Amino acid sequence: MSYRTIEVVTRDRVATIWLNRPEVRNALNETVIAELDESLTALGANSDIRVVVLAGRGKAFCAGADLQWMQRMATYGKRENEADAMRLATMLRTLYQCPKPTVARVHGAAYAGGMGLAAACDMVVAAKRAEFCLSEVRIGLVPATISPYVVQALGVQAARRYMLTAERLSAAEAHRIGFVHEVRELDEIDSAIDEFASSLCMAGPAALAQSKALIDQVSNRPIETGLIADTAALIARVRASAEGREGVDAFLQKRSAEWACH
Repeated sequence: MSYRTIEVVTRDRVATIWLNRPEVRNALNETVIAELDESLTALGANSDIRVVVLAGRGKAFCAGADLQWMQRMATYGKRENEADAMRLATMLRTLYQCPKPTVARVHGAAYAGGMGLAAACDMVVAAKRAEFCLSEVRIGLVPATISPYVVQALGVQAARRYMLTAERLSAAEAHRIGFVHEVRELDEIDSAIDEFASSLCMAGPAALAQSKALIDQVSNRPIETGLIADTAALIARVRASAEGREGVDAFLQKRSAEWACH
């Protein structure tokens, strides 16, 4: 499929979505948002794809919202503004709920909405020179639509600091507080992503999707009878599934499962 602001490249069952507006540091506008939502939906439904990587062309990962777009939206009415904001919120949810594991490849600046994109991914691999910043308050705005993902990924206390001060956050510090999973030299960042992809491609596709959903279902939920019953019912279903039976058989027979990528 042809896109105007992104590029989708597939290799070895890994799809990389490249934000492709380097002239404006991959800033988000209505076209980027629509194309990201469309491509993520398609890749999530594509059984040939096992991992989705989000990356940026040029010097930046994503510098946040396109200010010309924001300025234009500020002149619109309340209903139009809410509809536009909802499209961004929906795209972020599509990224977060993608049934395939998602990896953010952050090689440069990830500011505002760009940091939100990284937060909505399952894993973040950053180059040492990468920077993160929740810069919205500096221009009188609020990181509203990205906040559910940023607060969850940063933790409440760190979110209080970085959402309110708009300080720049180095890749090393982002790694220290748990927002970034791996920090590498720029020329090693793709090797780190390949390592993640190789591990993910050895796992059952349905198990990965179910595990992603399970994290949301159990996080911040009290350990009580309902939760215990739900998790017991889930493992019972999975053990009896075709993928579950194949995985156990492959392990006992000391062979690769049929879904494993080689």
